[in-house]
Amino acid sequence: QVQLVESGGGSVQPGESLRLSCLASGLSSPYYAIAWFRQTPGKEREGISCISTRDDTTTYSDDVKGRFTISADKARNTVYLQIDNLEPEDTATYYCALKRHELCSNNYMLGLFGSWGQGTHIAVSS
Repeated sequence: QVQLVESGGGSVQPGESLRLSCLASGLSSPYYAIAWFRQTPGKEREGISCISTRDDTTTYSDDVKGRFTISADKARNTVYLQIDNLEPEDTATYYCALKRHELCSNNYMLGLFGSWGQGTHIAVSS
């Protein structure tokens, strides 16, 4: 069984940076794609970034491109999301998810993802 665990969230001030981690266990292959999503209560879950360990490609949504950087430590089955210059609108619960296929695209449709972590919360306020 695949399990994903997010960590690294917290309460910060605008302009600060955080690095989120997504640790995956139970993977049967070194090739996979993991994406980051974020969600505010009452709003739809938003896909923001994806990385594939099969072809090393990455994708970003228009909302986060330029401030967010996704990376993967293949040996540790860990995916990171570096978030720079945090803004109040970044306040959300951040989730990582395992894609049913091994490649990323600009499509973050929820049905493409089969396993989810419990989330880690980021609160940005002054």
